[in-house]
Amino acid sequence: MVIVDLYPFEETVKKGGTQDEIIEKIDIGGIALIRAAAKNHKNVVCISSVNDYESFLEIYKNNNGQLSLDERKYFARNSFLTSSKYDSAIFNYFDGVENLSLRYGENPHQSGIFSGKLDDVFTKLSGKDLSYNNLLDIDSAMDLMSEFKGDKPTFAILKHNNACGIAMRNNIKEAYDAALEADPVSAFGGILISNSKIDSETASTINSLFCEVVISPEFEKRALEILMQKKNRIILELKLFPKKNNIMRSCLNGKLIQSSDNITDDREILSYPTKLNPDDKQIDDLLFASKICKNTKSNTIVLVKNKQLLASGTGQTSRVDALNQAIEKAEKFGFDLSGASMASDAFFPFPDCVEIAHKKGINSIIQPGGSIKDNLSIDYCNNNNIAMVFTGVRHFKH
Repeated sequence: MVIVDLYPFEETVKKGGTQDEIIEKIDIGGIALIRAAAKNHKNVVCISSVNDYESFLEIYKNNNGQLSLDERKYFARNSFLTSSKYDSAIFNYFDGVENLSLRYGENPHQSGIFSGKLDDVFTKLSGKDLSYNNLLDIDSAMDLMSEFKGDKPTFAILKHNNACGIAMRNNIKEAYDAALEADPVSAFGGILISNSKIDSETASTINSLFCEVVISPEFEKRALEILMQKKNRIILELKLFPKKNNIMRSCLNGKLIQSSDNITDDREILSYPTKLNPDDKQIDDLLFASKICKNTKSNTIVLVKNKQLLASGTGQTSRVDALNQAIEKAEKFGFDLSGASMASDAFFPFPDCVEIAHKKGINSIIQPGGSIKDNLSIDYCNNNNIAMVFTGVRHFKH
């Protein structure tokens, strides 16, 4: 039997030990013992964690000191898990991966931690410590704004991972004003992100709004001074938009892993199933809406006019409900939907959404297509002078 208690490497890192202290806590012999004993589990029981003491003692007492092969395999498995985690912690330390303890998780009764290299993505210039929810919102904000990297000045406001306002204009002040106009109520406590330098004029306007985080690739010196007047406001200078290769989440008793949705809808992928084709201005609005749609919780409908989000229906179980929610919200804030463009993250199984949109004056639509009943929506568009384009790409987000 082998029982090993490894040097407290991770604990030393978390306590902020010096490099010499941390290196000293890299256990060499202990890991070798664990791996050798676990490999020889047919003849040796290996206990590598205090978490296994109780279960081992219970089995030991109940079976007069005898362990079955399956029980030995169980402890061998745990031993290799201990070895793997220990080596991963050492690798992460040398790779610069930070294990950032958060005050709590999504809710106060949940614990939270971030493992990664935040310094590669942004520089934190001011504000309180980042929370679990802050990081989720920042991630969503960067995903959305990455769609507009290199475009004209674009400003977005997000709340609970969804955009409540976004607009593209000739300068960043106009873009911010138009983004805020979409939903000034939801913007309270939101996450603000820009793809262009924030100047002092824009900062002065932002300063009148309570917001959790402001993100920009660059700030004018005076703009920073203004924004930092609110001591708790988190100000982040964006270094890069992180490219995600895979998305992983817990599922049942395992994990789901998928490749990231890295397709950005553009003119090259569009097909034109209706008699009436959208003009250039409409195509710009349709693609603008589609990029927002891709980064909004499904089911979603997004309404856009003149590269300004008018409203969106998000996270609905019915696509019709998503559209009605978007229409109600747009009208609540005084927007005229006549001539607006509509985007859907998935196809229309029936023409009901197209019919509702038409009655409100919406005259151009972008959707993936692919329904066996596409012809019903196409026929309605043809009979009512509506331009509709297909992308061939669905953008569910759950």
